[in-house]
Amino acid sequence: MQDRSNRQGLDRGVGLVDLFRNSSFSGAASSLVTTLITFPIYKTTFRQQLHALVIREALKQLYKEGPLKFYRGVLPPMLAKTVQGTVLFGTYETALHWLSSRSDGRSQSILLCCISGFFSGTIEALILAPFERVQNILQDSRKDSKLPNVRRILQQFNSCSGYQVLTNGYYRGFLPTVLRNGVGSAMFFSSKDPIRDHLTQRGLSAHVSSFVSGSVNSIVISLLLYPLSVLIVNMQSQVGGEVRNLKDSITAVWRSRQSRVHLIYRGVLLVILRSCITWGLTTTMYESMKGKSFKSD
Repeated sequence: MQDRSNRQGLDRGVGLVDLFRNSSFSGAASSLVTTLITFPIYKTTFRQQLHALVIREALKQLYKEGPLKFYRGVLPPMLAKTVQGTVLFGTYETALHWLSSRSDGRSQSILLCCISGFFSGTIEALILAPFERVQNILQDSRKDSKLPNVRRILQQFNSCSGYQVLTNGYYRGFLPTVLRNGVGSAMFFSSKDPIRDHLTQRGLSAHVSSFVSGSVNSIVISLLLYPLSVLIVNMQSQVGGEVRNLKDSITAVWRSRQSRVHLIYRGVLLVILRSCITWGLTTTMYESMKGKSFKSD
């Protein structure tokens, strides 16, 4: 009896490893491709979030900087999105499987999807916040002369003393990043499959259903969490000086936008466009690759 229990525990562990491996690879590959496609939209949006510019002004600013600087900052998001796909999908699928196996035989409920999604989003933020921090500094043209490359930025971070290496360096703006990623992942994973299944039942193909599901999810999540993204961009693009707490940072961003909601949401249209393409493609590619991977096993 004990040997059987041990074998079952071992089989379960091997199953979790295989599940994490397959879902991680599928998530990484799909995220890498979509990042390369949507980076120009991302950089334009970043300038809008940072300087409260309209689209025309942001594009004009990028045009003046020239084509050689247009893809400046692409390496951190390319690496980060690949890691993001690995962590986000791999951690979610593994956590959901583990929770479902301990839920008295009940199906994968929305609550379990939310918990697993929030957990995967939190792990994602913990691992990827430094990438996003470096990326936001690189894309701020005001830092071109002082911090022209990743090496100089890392040297600046490491020059801080003690725990300030984290709070003033790599993990500046970490709390709103955790909130955005955790809540966003919980919303995405809890509604992805129900929307896809509903569309499939209405006669749409699996690929179209997955694309629409990812796109619709991205629109809702982007609209709700966009103010957090603006806050994160402004917190993470700061280098040196006093580190404001969350309340003071929110106040500073609100005042810089003249206390107007529409200025906070400046740039949201491009975010929605980028998110629709990114998460539509990512969801479609992930579901397709995951299905093939599991069939091959």
